[in-house]
Amino acid sequence: MTTTSEDPQSQAVPATPVERIRGALSADVVKATAEKHGVCTRPFTMEVGDTETGEVRYVPVPCGSTVESVCLPCARKAKALRQAQCREGWHLTEEPVITREKPSETQTELLTYRADLAAHYRDVMAAGDEAEAEELRAEVAGVDAELRASGMTGRLPALDVPERKAVKRSTRRRQDAPNLPRRKVAKTTVGREFAGKFRPSMFVTLTCDTYGRVRPDGSPVDPASYDYRRAARDAVHFAALVDRWWQNLRRVVGWDVQYFATVEPQRRAAPHLHTALRGAISHETIRLVTEATYHQVWWPAHDELVYTDRNPLWDPDSRSFVDPETREPLTAWDDAVAAVEEPAHVVRFGTQVHSKGILGGTEEAGRHIGYLTKYLTKSTGEVVDADTAGQRDHHDMLHAHLAVTPCSPRCAVWLLYGINPKGANGKTVPGHCKGRAHRRSTLGLPGRRVLVSRKWSGKTVADHKADRRGFVLSALAAVGISKPEPAPDRFVWRKVEPGDTHCPPRDQLVMRAISERIAWQAEYSRAMLAAAGPPVQFTSATSSLAA
Repeated sequence: MTTTSEDPQSQAVPATPVERIRGALSADVVKATAEKHGVCTRPFTMEVGDTETGEVRYVPVPCGSTVESVCLPCARKAKALRQAQCREGWHLTEEPVITREKPSETQTELLTYRADLAAHYRDVMAAGDEAEAEELRAEVAGVDAELRASGMTGRLPALDVPERKAVKRSTRRRQDAPNLPRRKVAKTTVGREFAGKFRPSMFVTLTCDTYGRVRPDGSPVDPASYDYRRAARDAVHFAALVDRWWQNLRRVVGWDVQYFATVEPQRRAAPHLHTALRGAISHETIRLVTEATYHQVWWPAHDELVYTDRNPLWDPDSRSFVDPETREPLTAWDDAVAAVEEPAHVVRFGTQVHSKGILGGTEEAGRHIGYLTKYLTKSTGEVVDADTAGQRDHHDMLHAHLAVTPCSPRCAVWLLYGINPKGANGKTVPGHCKGRAHRRSTLGLPGRRVLVSRKWSGKTVADHKADRRGFVLSALAAVGISKPEPAPDRFVWRKVEPGDTHCPPRDQLVMRAISERIAWQAEYSRAMLAAAGPPVQFTSATSSLAA
C-alpha cells in the first residue's frame, strides 16, 4: 500500500460568501417594461359600467404622481406638461383670453342646498348642539367637494362667521426700507417689442438673506452663531415674501407681470426662487424692487416657550385649552393678535439678485426651461438630502427650530407659547402640527413646487394635456384612424373596494395597458410617417432636381 502526498490546491480553504445570481422578479420585469413604454407602474383600479350595453370592466387609472421615485412615467408626463406650459407662456405675443363658463343648473342646485345647510348650522350653533354641528360641517364639506368637481373655482363663505373684525394694520412703509415708485397697473401682460422683431423676457433668481458663514457643503462655519431662528421663520414665510415681490414689481413697472417660478433649496437648505417673467424689465428695477420688498408677520411674539415639560389641557366646558396647574384658559388667538404692536418677524430677500434677458425660441430659452423644471420630479426630501455629517447636523438643528416655529394661525405649536390657535378642539395635540413646515423631509420649504400666474399661458395643466391629446387625435384622423369618444354620461365609474374578488391583479392590468400603449404608439408612428410624405428620390434622371 502506497501513500501519496495531498495536492496543496486540493486542501480545504476558508468558506467565503458565495455570490449568487438569481433571476429577476416578475414584478420588477413588469415595472421595467411599463417604464419603457410610458405606462403608469402603480395605477389604481376603477370599475366602469356601460349603461347602454351593461358591460362592466376594470380600468387602470394612472396615479398621477409627480415624483420619479414613486412613478417614473407619470412624473415624466407631468414634467413635460409643465415644460410646455412654461414654453408657451414665456414669450407670448398676444394677450391670453380667459373665458368663464356660465353656472350650470347642477351648480345652482348644490349652492341652494349649501345655503340651507348654512342656515340650519347657525340655528344648531345657537342651540349649542355641537354633535349635529359637526355633522353639518361634514355635509357642507361634501357639497363643496361636489361644486369643485363640477368645475367651480373660487372660495365660498365659511360657515363660522368671525366674532370680530380683523385688526387693520398700517400700510405705511418701514423706515428701514427704500421707497418704491408706484404706477397704475395696466391690464396688459405682453412685454414690449424692440426693433420691430425682438421681444425679450426675463429669468430672475432670488435668495434668502444670510444667517452666518457656511462651508461649501452648506453647513455653518460656526453653528453657535448661525441664526437658526431667523432661518426657520424666513422659510415659513418665504411664500408670502415672494407674493409681495410680485405685487411690488407690477406696481413699479405699471403692467400685469406674469410669472412661472419654482422653489428649490440651496445647499444651506434655505429657499431659493427661480422665475421666468414675461416681458423685458431692467436689471436696476429688479434690484430696486428686491431691495425694497419685505413682509411683516403680525403675529403674537413667539420667542420664548411657555410650556416645555408640561402641556396645556383641553377643557370641554370652556372649549379652550387651559393651564394644567391654574386651570385658567389660555389667551385666545384674536385677543393675542389685537394686542400686537410690533411685527413678530420681518422677512427680506438677500443681496444676491441675478437677472437675465432671454429671447424666445432660442437654445438659451430651452436651456433655462429645463433648468426651471430640473427638480420637479424629485421630492423635497430627495433634493435636501444630506451627504456629510455637517449637513446632517445642520438639518437637525434647523428642523429643531422649525418644530417650535408656528406655521399658521391654526398651528398647534401656538399652545406651547400659551396661545389658543384658531380652530383648536379636543383632538388638537399641543406642539404637534401636520403642516409641511415642521417635517424633517421638507425643512420648511413651501408645498407648491411650481408657482404659475393665472394669465401665464391662459391655460391650466389640464388644458395643456387636452391640447396634446387633440394633436394626437387630429394626426390619427388625417390618416384615417378615428377614435370615437362616447358621451361621458354613458359610463358609471366606481372605485374598487378592497377585497373585490372580481378585480384582476394590478400586474395584469398593467400588462394590458402596456399592450394598448404599444398599439397606440404604432398608430401614432404611422400617422407621423404619413404626414412626412414619401421620401424624395434624388436620381440623375430627375431633370427638375438636376436643374
